[in-house]
Amino acid sequence: MKIFPLNSRLIGFCLGAFVALSAAAQQDFESQAGNRVQAPGEPRNRARVHTELGAAYFQSGHMSAALDELRIALSADSSYVQAYSVRGLVYAQLKEYAKAEDDFRRALDIAPGDPEVNNNYGWYLCDTGKEKQSIPYFLQALKNPLYETPDRAYANAGACALKAGDLEGAQNYLLNALRFSRDGALAARVQLAKLFYLRGNNSEAKIYLNEVLKMMDQPTAEVLWLGVRLERRLGNRSTEGAYAAQLRSRFPTSLEYQEFLKGNFQ
Repeated sequence: MKIFPLNSRLIGFCLGAFVALSAAAQQDFESQAGNRVQAPGEPRNRARVHTELGAAYFQSGHMSAALDELRIALSADSSYVQAYSVRGLVYAQLKEYAKAEDDFRRALDIAPGDPEVNNNYGWYLCDTGKEKQSIPYFLQALKNPLYETPDRAYANAGACALKAGDLEGAQNYLLNALRFSRDGALAARVQLAKLFYLRGNNSEAKIYLNEVLKMMDQPTAEVLWLGVRLERRLGNRSTEGAYAAQLRSRFPTSLEYQEFLKGNFQ
């Protein structure tokens, strides 16, 4: 189960990852549209299905419903580690950090080597200002040879290393994310565009930015703001203005647009 926070500004697309629902759970979620379902089978199967439903509600922004499903999951099987891991992310989204920490710690106590738990807890640490502490958890996730999506952990490690100011480490992690990705690694490419911009490598930054724009249906505020700054540095006033116009019209309340108004182009 691949989970990432809903509106984290750091990862943005990353890591826009989505919940990998089983076919049955996805059908239930889509058809019920918020109604509760009773998962069939033995306790572990019920816990799994309700955890997947809880994760789907979390991804769609329905926090109360997510918590209800995760409560059902843990009532069915109190040792189901993914339920604690997902609930930790829900509590983090709600800024109930003590509860989030408790759930992540419980998950790690049960399954210290679980790659998804380590990835989720690493992201929680990174998103709450503990970027350097987060990296070992991503690396722990990557030690598991059965981890199905190592590109996610590499992309998260890269984004968090970049946030911590470790540009060299970030570049290594992000390039590995591209190497292992099966879906184009959009989030990693965004971070690489930012990284090369910070390193003053404008040509590489533009290559990755253009790749990102081709992959996205609509650019985010983060991408548009990077476009504004990069084209300004390159002296392309027309293209800079086009990016700025989109940022102003589509994201007038964003932090990026506020930085634009302040003239903080660094």
